Amino acid sequence: MQYNFNAIEAKWQKKWAKQKPFQAKQPAELTEQKPPFYVLDMFPYPSGAGLHVGHPLGYIASDIYARYKRHKGFNVLHPQGYDSFGLPAEQYAIQTGQHPAKTTEVNIKRYREQLDKIGFSFDWSREVRTSNPDYYRWTQWIFIQLFESWYNQETDKAEPISNLIQLFEKHGNIQVNAASDEDVETFSAEVWSAFSDHKKEAILLQYRLTYLAETEVNWCPALGTVLANDEIVNGISERGGHPVVRKKMKQWSMRISAYAERLLQGLENLDWTESLKESQRNWIGKSVGAQLRFKIENFESFIEVFTTRPDTIFGVSFMTLAPEHELVAKITTPEQKEQVEAYIKAASLKSERDRMADVKSITGVFTGAYAEHPFTKEPIPIWIGDYVLAGYGTGAVMAVPCGDQRDYDFAKYFNIPIPNVFKDVDISEKAHADKDHTIIANSDFLNGLNAKEAIAKAIEKLEKISAGTGKTNYRLRDAVFSRQRYWGEPFPVYYVDGLPKMINEKHLPLQLPEINEYLPTEDGAPPLGRADFWAWDTKNNKVVDNKLIDHKTIFPLELNTMPGWAGSSWYMFRYMDAHNNSGIALSEALQYWKNVDLYIGGSEHATGHLLYSRFWTKFLNDLDVLPVEEPFKKLINQGMILGESAFVHRLKDSNTFITADLIEGKETQPIHTDVSLVNFSNELDIEGFKNWRPEFQDAKFITDENGKYIVSREVEKMSKSKYNVVNPDDICEDFGADTLRMYEMFLGPLEQAKPWNTAGITGVHNFLKKLWKLYHNGDKFEVSGQSASKESLKTLHKTIKKVTEDIENFSFNTSVSTFMICVNELTQQKCNSKEILGPLAVLISPYAPHIAEELWEKLGNENGISEANYPVYEEKYLKEDNKTYPISFNGKMRFTLDLSLDLSKDEIENAVMQDERTQKQLEGRTPKKVIVVPGKIVNIVG
Repeated sequence: MQYNFNAIEAKWQKKWAKQKPFQAKQPAELTEQKPPFYVLDMFPYPSGAGLHVGHPLGYIASDIYARYKRHKGFNVLHPQGYDSFGLPAEQYAIQTGQHPAKTTEVNIKRYREQLDKIGFSFDWSREVRTSNPDYYRWTQWIFIQLFESWYNQETDKAEPISNLIQLFEKHGNIQVNAASDEDVETFSAEVWSAFSDHKKEAILLQYRLTYLAETEVNWCPALGTVLANDEIVNGISERGGHPVVRKKMKQWSMRISAYAERLLQGLENLDWTESLKESQRNWIGKSVGAQLRFKIENFESFIEVFTTRPDTIFGVSFMTLAPEHELVAKITTPEQKEQVEAYIKAASLKSERDRMADVKSITGVFTGAYAEHPFTKEPIPIWIGDYVLAGYGTGAVMAVPCGDQRDYDFAKYFNIPIPNVFKDVDISEKAHADKDHTIIANSDFLNGLNAKEAIAKAIEKLEKISAGTGKTNYRLRDAVFSRQRYWGEPFPVYYVDGLPKMINEKHLPLQLPEINEYLPTEDGAPPLGRADFWAWDTKNNKVVDNKLIDHKTIFPLELNTMPGWAGSSWYMFRYMDAHNNSGIALSEALQYWKNVDLYIGGSEHATGHLLYSRFWTKFLNDLDVLPVEEPFKKLINQGMILGESAFVHRLKDSNTFITADLIEGKETQPIHTDVSLVNFSNELDIEGFKNWRPEFQDAKFITDENGKYIVSREVEKMSKSKYNVVNPDDICEDFGADTLRMYEMFLGPLEQAKPWNTAGITGVHNFLKKLWKLYHNGDKFEVSGQSASKESLKTLHKTIKKVTEDIENFSFNTSVSTFMICVNELTQQKCNSKEILGPLAVLISPYAPHIAEELWEKLGNENGISEANYPVYEEKYLKEDNKTYPISFNGKMRFTLDLSLDLSKDEIENAVMQDERTQKQLEGRTPKKVIVVPGKIVNIVG
């Protein structure tokens, strides 16, 4: 019987859709005790391009593990949904006028078709979409909880803002140890009580975990929105390639910095790769040192700097401020004003990431102002330089050229003096910031101390003269939470006298309004500024016409929307109880599932999504909403499947293309061509190529001696722009989904990048044909009920052992090799025993579920294979009964003899001596002695 994979896969995909065997049970639904296990893929964004063969790699791996855990008796939660808000849909809406909801729906339908064709065991009953109001209602609810909370550094957790108000009413804020803005004024309880309500609200906004503030942002004029650092590449937007500038805007921000230490410490107990943990450690960037205050000459202002080496204060020869620092405009002298303003403008065109990465170029401008050294009172010139970032630390550095390479390079370039504060250190070639040198500073209290002693002493002296204090600093900055977009979660916020008020949670969700186009307004307001009905009626608790705004009972609503990471920061918990209307999920469900046991996705989210979701989880745990502090126990970053691009070669200044075999010595231009126009032998479909694009219709071709045009190949990232995308639909149609699944695993280790080669897929497909034949005799399904041979049992159990170890270690590529060896051995053994072939079907079902289900049904099983118990490995079947002994004469091996391992020493000797080959070697002589080492060797001496 032929292996008709198309019919088999269509049959089982239809059955799975109807019977829903992969739905996880809630704790109340369980009829028997089953331990929970939660397997999750990173939230996909449904783009219009659909999936290419690189996208399912992680999904296949997670699906194998989810299916394996079901066989092992776990109640497996393996859901899927869509991160369906986002900029791409909005950009398409701007171009076409089509509502983002419509294009998103079309894209989701396409994704779902493709995912179903690959045979994933997703629990679709729990599907969530971030753009659905019944989902983002709870995103808005979390935002409100953040707004109504502050971070108490005494208890090291978030608490209700009402607790903070009580403290203010009793003691003012003098004794409050909270995460807050830097410029909070101090006040007593009496002063607090005298404040107006408006003033009180303004002060509370400086403590709330989500707050409004003037923030330096990445502004993309062409897209009309703020972009995150990871949405910018080389100073331009990743989406569309538009210029990005730095500017100050009033934005919603999240006080993630309050959680810096907990985010850092929480990494220690996570089963993540060390490289991923290190990425987060570096992003959080903990530094222990001191905060110093330098008075500015002729001004009442101070420059505050953070340094890990306050002991080098006598090596300060200049100060550098970020171009955006608020003091720059104030202190710049008239003579330097023009230069400074030009420099600030140039710096605004660079992203923070570019400024951090550009360590070679040295740029800066002198402000004309001077600071005063806190000890020597000597003047210190104040410069600006774009290597200093406004949002990192204080936006200012005390430059110590003898202790920092970049300061040293800056000083040399601008001819600034370089005093040395280290003993026995030559600074003529480079700075020595990382050395524990003895201090020889021009001071009585630091001379002769090593670095550790000097740091402590410097802090002590700075605190004594009120010029500094010991401090722990973090690179992690509060996250900008506003986007000037339409297609995102609306903020549940209206404004009274310029201050934000929250819509009562019982009136959520606040839904997106209809607008006529999706661009910012003519006066620069976000797209929601185009909405006619976007005002909040506080009396009737509903959205009303903007014309009714009276600032008494009807107020304007927030025009920004939330960023893409809002909905993806908590979706993993919504899956636990996806349709609950009383909270993000029932407490019972949250307590049962707790968090994600296995999370698979791309490493590009290390310092974005993964950090934000950890932050929100810790916050919701503080509020007793979640029972855990971390969202993901184990995390695996799958590698990338690379495309094998095809290139045609055009002769210079012509429309003539020459075959790759003949290009040597010729001046040619390589041009990407669609890989679908190239066969397995790298031969180009010339007519197809001519019809592919208008400019090639009249092209001429120089072919090889066989009349073929051969392309060259190169492995690159799989991308539409490189025309090297392989559609999984085509692979499923030509070879089957089971072949696709096993081939993607066979390509190499899960975490590594590997090139796709469609030609190589035939080997895996032939293996599945061979597996199919094991269960059939010609056109007849034929499996015997007879007991299996020892050889077949050995083959099965060594396969169970190896495949199980591979799955547990996520070494799926070696599992596929093991299956191939197994099927080859069983074929040679002519095995058709149900004792072997039944467990084999279960063993391979996580990898190739369609063929496994079909064979399982043919074996006479009524229930689906997902309900079958995982095969149990028994070591006894791998124990060897016989030993092949090398038989030696005077130390030289002459032949081998198979003997039972149960034989005694004497029985081994007798068997060897009776063998006719032994008699032939001895030629009638009696040996002097026979040395027998049971299980190893036999040596006849003499």
